[in-house]
Amino acid sequence: MNLLPAIDIRDGRAVRLRQGDFERETVYADDPLEAARAWVEAGARSLHVVDLDGARRGEPASIAHLGRIAAEVDVPVQYGGGLRTVAAVEAALAAGADRVVLGTAALSDDAFLDAVLERFSDRAAVAVDARAGEVAVAGWTRARGERAEAVVRRLSQRGVARLVYTAVDRDGMLDGPDLDALRAVATVAGEGTALVYSGGIGSLDDLRSVAALRIDRLEGVISGKALYERRFSVAAGQAALDGAGAAAR
Repeated sequence: MNLLPAIDIRDGRAVRLRQGDFERETVYADDPLEAARAWVEAGARSLHVVDLDGARRGEPASIAHLGRIAAEVDVPVQYGGGLRTVAAVEAALAAGADRVVLGTAALSDDAFLDAVLERFSDRAAVAVDARAGEVAVAGWTRARGERAEAVVRRLSQRGVARLVYTAVDRDGMLDGPDLDALRAVATVAGEGTALVYSGGIGSLDDLRSVAALRIDRLEGVISGKALYERRFSVAAGQAALDGAGAAAR
């Protein structure tokens, strides 16, 4: 299981939001490439890049930053935010993304999702972002009216190979992961569907608690604010995931 440092890009800077609220933003780096280099030098095995402007606008706004990051680091980069057309997905992959993370369009446009899965199934993940258990879309600004478990089950049955689940209520709060929600979505996801978790990670113990769930299909945990605020290092966080998982087995 990998620890993925998050690089959320807004107005060309690396930022973090609290609970997805664009009015509660903290800037951590004036250049996202600076953050990417720092995480990789610290031992990150992969990076999670989010185009916040793209998520709100409905089309990518940070492809140029993605290209700069992918060209400079030697680890896989997954990228999401505003990818609502096949052309946008192609542009992100061409810019150097190892994997794209689809959001709003994947949940509302079956033809789009089918087209992406047909062409890029091994390089596409779908984001399931939930606030109080209900899926939120459009940069977390609009509730979809569906429970996360129902969405996860449907996507898994349609052949989505990887899901990125975010507990929006916990995002940027540093008050611990939503273990119950993670268990619930893991239970309904098919055996062939890998999971990545995000939301609330604030300490090494939080990482250990996620790893101790022993969810075989859980392949990664995303952390942003805790790393930026030096609650733990990338190396220590990765060791916590590795050690807790091994101890649980």
